[in-house]
Amino acid sequence: MNFRSAARLWVIGASTCISMATPASAQFFWKPADLGGPVLEGNEPDLGYSLPGATPAEYRAALLWNLRAGLNVAALQCQFEPTLLTLSNYNAILAHHKEELAGAFKTVGNYFKRVEGKKGQAAFDQYGTRIYLGFSTVRAQLNFCQTAGSVGRDAIFAPRGALVEVARKRMRELRNSLVPHGEQAFGNLAYNYRANLPSLDEKCWKKTKLRPNCQKEWDERLKLAAQTSAAPQPIR
Repeated sequence: MNFRSAARLWVIGASTCISMATPASAQFFWKPADLGGPVLEGNEPDLGYSLPGATPAEYRAALLWNLRAGLNVAALQCQFEPTLLTLSNYNAILAHHKEELAGAFKTVGNYFKRVEGKKGQAAFDQYGTRIYLGFSTVRAQLNFCQTAGSVGRDAIFAPRGALVEVARKRMRELRNSLVPHGEQAFGNLAYNYRANLPSLDEKCWKKTKLRPNCQKEWDERLKLAAQTSAAPQPIR
């Protein structure tokens, strides 16, 4: 075996070991942030909703319904990373836990009918809109999607009737993921990227070539952009 063949085998072996040692949850980060929290009852004041006068059963139903809403948002927002399986897992959750989710929906709906009377359905609709909006995130999308993917895996393997326990154990983590943490807290320089293109005005073009005056203007803009990017940037 020559040196080149030996080196190739060493690289393959090292790559295999690294891939085996890498946690499956690390799609986006070298070291994902620890977003965990305590087991919830559903009546905690910072979960994004308030149900004055609710019973313990109603709070738990609301907690479960919030979990479903969060995973629904993830199914829509996180398809840019197919390995998270947020869409297929969400559909599996709806099928596997259909009865428990239907019961939670009925319990929360009855709460609003009991508290709001004739306005109960409208109040329930507004509540649903608010909890969906509460899972919207931009700067923390990677944390949210990665966490939702993990929560979804737990949910599909939970026994029927026990999905609420997944909500109690992991809803705090899902809520925490909506705020930038860890590596994502430092932002992404690509967000500030702007393409520097020549003028697309017809008067600047002769077939596929820029006219001299427009070419000169574009060259000056490229030069200025290069000088700006090379200059030291203030710390923000």
